Parts: sequence; structure tokens; C-alpha cells
Amino acid sequence: MIERIFSQVSPEQWPWLVLGFGALLTGVAVVSVLSMMFRRNRLAPEDMQQLETSSRRLEEAMRRLEEVSRSELGKSREAQHATHVEILRSLQTGVRELGEGVAQSLQRNTEQLGKRVEGLTEQTDKRLREISGQVEKRLAEGFEKTTATFADVVKRLALIDQAQKKITELSQNVVSLQEVLADKRSRGAYGEVQLAALVRNVMPESHFALQQTLSNGTRVDCLLYLPSPTGNVAVDAKFPLENYQKMMDVSLSDPERKLAERSFKQDVRGHIRAIADKYIIEHETAPGAVMFVPAEAVFAEIHAHHSDLVEEANRANVWMTSPTTLMAVLNTARSVLKDEATRRQVHIIQEHLVRLNEDFGRFQQRMEKLEIHIGQAHKDVQMVSTSARKITSRFHKIEKVELQDVPDPGQTALASESEDDSEGEEDQSPLSQAGE
Repeated sequence: MIERIFSQVSPEQWPWLVLGFGALLTGVAVVSVLSMMFRRNRLAPEDMQQLETSSRRLEEAMRRLEEVSRSELGKSREAQHATHVEILRSLQTGVRELGEGVAQSLQRNTEQLGKRVEGLTEQTDKRLREISGQVEKRLAEGFEKTTATFADVVKRLALIDQAQKKITELSQNVVSLQEVLADKRSRGAYGEVQLAALVRNVMPESHFALQQTLSNGTRVDCLLYLPSPTGNVAVDAKFPLENYQKMMDVSLSDPERKLAERSFKQDVRGHIRAIADKYIIEHETAPGAVMFVPAEAVFAEIHAHHSDLVEEANRANVWMTSPTTLMAVLNTARSVLKDEATRRQVHIIQEHLVRLNEDFGRFQQRMEKLEIHIGQAHKDVQMVSTSARKITSRFHKIEKVELQDVPDPGQTALASESEDDSEGEEDQSPLSQAGE
């Protein structure tokens, strides 16, 4: 029975079965010993003998069980060993196949990686060459631009040197101009020269005179000949510079500058009165005169801060001007001269317009006649073209006719057509003669 039980146990269950039986036998032995100890004290000798017999049987069974267990345990170990060997072999085979697959995969990956690295290397080399070419190109462009910039800088430095030379010359000229303007006579001459240049640039030579002597014996710098009702306008240059410079000098004290301001206003008033007394002459000059101030700064100072001087000049019919405003006055005077010349030539223009109207009327009549002749010529051309077509068609018919002895009825028709054509041409010729 025990052998049948052991035969039904699988090799994997043997270790657990042996442990279970061992625990069971240990328990039975313990119970038996306790029972023996208990029965020795209380049982009869017969019972004790039976107990010993049972014990021996149990020991025999235990020994047999131990032998079977050892035998089955050995078989189980051999089976487990064989199983382990087979498992190890299968594992080795799997590991070997796995190694081969891994080696192949690694080889493929290595080849792909090598190809990718080669492609990447080629792309990197190509990109590096492109970058190198671009860098060289940009460096060349940069060098060219730098060279051009240096050349431009050199040119500009040369221009700056020339400008510095001109500034030096100009400063010398300014110093000489200040020296010239320090003298009253030199300032007067400077104003007269500037006035003459402005007048010559704008006015016709026949409509002004420089350094003109008037009937009262005074000499005016410029006299403008303008038509009525304006008349001749006297223009005189005045340059009150000395006191103006003192008035604008910030290094002077306030009382000194106030004194220079009063002196400046007295100078301007004196010039206004002198011009009004000398150059406004009844029936000889215009009722007003022009005071030319050659400096824009002086003119602006008078109009900006000394309105009483402007009002006094207007009451005295003296019109103060600067180089800019005098240019506007002269342009206005030239426009007045042009208008006057146009008014003087109006009757001549009217006569020419009347003659032009007559000429246009004759032109229209002749154009109408020409239109009639052109129409008639067009009709004649159309008739000539018709005759040419008929002649051409007859030539074609003549080329197609075959010469025969028998009279052809077509000849009679041809003769009749020629007679009709001649009659038609005779009828058309009188029309053309009538058109002519």
C-alpha cells in the first residue's frame, strides 16, 4: 500500500512528501513513547508485551519507510538532476541562440550605425565645406566693405581737410569783414554793393539807376523807375552796426547795454528822417522811400523789440527792408513792370487776334472746298477701279476663248457688252467734269 502511494507521487512532490512523513513518524514515535511510559505504570504485562510487539512492528515499518524514502529520494534526486541537466542544456542552447541572435543584431546595428555615421560624416563634411565657403565669402565681402569704408573714410578725411582749410580761409575773411565793417564808410560801401547786386539780379537794366542824383542835389544809392501811379522809388542803404554790437555784447554791464540801445534807436531814427527829407520829393519820386538794412539780425531786432521805430518809419513813408524782404519787393516791382508792358501791348494783341480770326475763316472755307474735291476724287477712283476690273475680266475671257471658223454667239455678246461699257463711261465722264 505504501509502495502504491509512493508510485503515485510525482518527482516534484517527493521532497514535500518526505517532510510530511517524517513529521508524522516523529509524532507517532512521541505518542508511542508517552503511551509506553503511561502504560508501564498502569497496564498489565500482557498489554505491555502487545505494546512492545506493536512498537517493534512500528519500528520495522519505520525502517522500511526510511528505506523506501531513501530509495525514492535517490530516484527523485536523479530525476531532478536529469531534469536540471536537461534544463541547463536547453538554457545553454537558448543562451547560445540568444547570443547568436544578439550577435547578429549587434552586427546589423553596427553596420547600420556605421552607415549612419558615414552619412552623418559626409553631411557634416558637406555642411562644413558650405559653412567654410560662406565664411570665406562673408570674410571677403567684409574685407571689401572694410576696404571701401577705409577708402571712404580717407576721402572724407580729405574732404574734412579741405573743409578745414576753407573754414580757416572763411575765418580769415570774417576777420577781414569785421575789420571792414568797423569803419562807417566801409559799412556804407558794403551795403551799397549788396544793394546793387540784389537789384541787378532782379530788375531790368532800363528800370533802375545806381548813385542817381536828384533835383535837390542829393545822391541816392538806387532809384527804381516804376510806372504810374507808383513812380520812381528811392532806395538807400543804412547799416547801424556799431551800437547794435554793443547792445548785444553780453560782456558789457546792463547800463552800458542800455546806453547802447538808446544810441542804436537814435541812429535808426536819424536814418529814417534823413531818407524822408532827402529822397521823398513831390512830382519827382514816389511818396515813399525804402531803407535797406544789409543785416538780417539788425532788421529782426528792430521789428522784434523796437516797434516804435517801425511805426515812426511808416508815418514817415519809409519802408524798412532786409536782403530777404527787399528781394520780395523787387520781384513785386518786376511783376508790375511786366503788367504795364502787357497793357501797352494789348491793342497789338487784339489786332493779331482779329487777323487770326479772318485767317481761320478763310482756312475753313478752303477746307470745305478741299473736302468736296476729295469726295469727287474718291468717286473717280472708284469708277477707275470698276473699269480696271472689267478690263481684267475681259482679258481672262479672251484667254479662255478657242479660235474657230464658225462665228461664236459669244462674240455677239462680247460686242454688246463693250458697247454698253463705252456708253457707261461716256455717261460717267460728264459727272466727273461737273464735280470738277
